[in-house]
Amino acid sequence: MATDVYAAADFYGMARGAVAARLLRERLASLWPPSPPGHRSGLAFLGIGYAAPYLGLWRETAARCVSVVPAQVGIARWPVDAANLCCTAPEDALPFPDLCFDRVLLVHGLEAADNARRLLREIWRVLRDDGRLLVVVPNRVGMWAHIESTPFGQGQPYSPGQIGRLLAASLFRVERRDTALYLPPINMRLLLQGAHLWESCGRTLVPRLAGVTISEAVKDVYAAVPLRAVPRRKVALADAA
Repeated sequence: MATDVYAAADFYGMARGAVAARLLRERLASLWPPSPPGHRSGLAFLGIGYAAPYLGLWRETAARCVSVVPAQVGIARWPVDAANLCCTAPEDALPFPDLCFDRVLLVHGLEAADNARRLLREIWRVLRDDGRLLVVVPNRVGMWAHIESTPFGQGQPYSPGQIGRLLAASLFRVERRDTALYLPPINMRLLLQGAHLWESCGRTLVPRLAGVTISEAVKDVYAAVPLRAVPRRKVALADAA
């Protein structure tokens, strides 16, 4: 079952979801450090899937920061306190020209994709040649992938090896890996209060049991590419109310 944006929004509105978002944001910020306040990064960011809890890391200082929710996932508005920067579109027909983004964050998206390779091929198209892709997916052997009451327990989980092979088949090369969410997916106050201790101990003692795996990849510009252009459909965007 694919992630539903309304269920994901409800999850992140609860204490357990807020803690999970904070832990994951810390790992994302370590990989892509936000620019200091008042300094513009000059980078164009794209979030795909349900990226609303995370794009705020870079929105204020990015040259451009927008979000796309795949059509089968639902319709969302982001941000809620400013002009809408989110649209809905087919996963295999992103409504952007070639080579227009420096950074793409894919979270709550790949595991929900109807065709993961087509989605990654579209990301390859819109990502600049020196751009970077950050993929967050549920870890197949982690606890979070088996709890359906969270968005990490929906769709297709992946092992690090599986995501690496999928990215390679889609003309990407993984350069860095990370993990997050060693905290058990249980809504108990004592557990949530000790979230950072769980993360520290988990990364040291049981690194394979992370809730999510994070892969940073770049375009493999020397890999073979199709010689014929792929026919493209006309796309009608659905703007969130």
